[in-house]
Amino acid sequence: MSLDEFGLIERIRRRAGVRADVALGIGDDAALLQMPPGQQLVVTADTLNSGVHFPAETPPADIGWKALAVNLSDLAAMGAAPAWCTLSLSLPEASPTWVDAFADGFFELADLHDMALIGGDTTRGPLSISITAMGHVPTGEALRRDGAQPGDDVWVTGVPGEAGVALALWQQQRLEVSGPASDAALEHLRCRLARPTPRLAAGWALRGLATAAIDISDGLLADLGHICERSQVAAEVLEDELPMSQMAAQAGEAALFRTLRASAGDDYELCFTAPASVRGQVIESMASVAVPVTRIGCIRTGSGVRRVDGEGAVLPASRRGFDHFPAEGRSTGL
Repeated sequence: MSLDEFGLIERIRRRAGVRADVALGIGDDAALLQMPPGQQLVVTADTLNSGVHFPAETPPADIGWKALAVNLSDLAAMGAAPAWCTLSLSLPEASPTWVDAFADGFFELADLHDMALIGGDTTRGPLSISITAMGHVPTGEALRRDGAQPGDDVWVTGVPGEAGVALALWQQQRLEVSGPASDAALEHLRCRLARPTPRLAAGWALRGLATAAIDISDGLLADLGHICERSQVAAEVLEDELPMSQMAAQAGEAALFRTLRASAGDDYELCFTAPASVRGQVIESMASVAVPVTRIGCIRTGSGVRRVDGEGAVLPASRRGFDHFPAEGRSTGL
């Protein structure tokens, strides 16, 4: 059985959360929202396409979770609190079973962060999910990419590279993504790819401490490069300080992890800069929200990103991060 368009919309509407600041939600031509006083609106949008952002056999609940998570990660990188979102679905067929499972994953994450679905669109076509997420941040306190200064520390949350290991194992037909893995370490890696954790609490805690921030969607070095470009500075990354994945090691993939940790995307951790004078406060603030954090380098004058070993020798450039439209060569997507 397949749903018609209005049946599909109604099936999703019944799952949508409620917030007091939504004056008018799903059911009209547009939503009406009430912004809190003293706050700035933060808006982001992402599209996920089957075969590009997730394998076609990915369970719909995982697709629903990830589609929202990548948007929440952008809000986290701005230090914003999530509030509302729209959802546009392109589906080859409106299967009730698929839609319900997708909604399970989507609203599981939305409910965790009190995010209300306020509208969107549905259409027939190749599987594609587009979300516009909105949040707010106290006026003047948003984290941006253009504030890094020479002498700042460079930090990362979590363990960038684990999602890249999962993707590589799937590409090598050594990891299934259609369901849980029986091995605990492999399941951890699979979930890092299928169900990333947006670092919202970390973003809030970094207000007033971080000078610049970005979420790691395309690879650590590539995304740190965006900070350098916007801030007109250079970054030096200490290879020996990059966090190591215990789970990749347990799965026997430590060597693979080392080759991917600086370039693989899809982790949605935060990379940020902060003055060396607040180093202790950064550690305390991340401990207060139970988010692991590692200092991996520093900001210099100049331009670009370079990796150095423990003796200060410059290492060869890592493969570049993901690019949907590479000028030459091959991007690192699916």
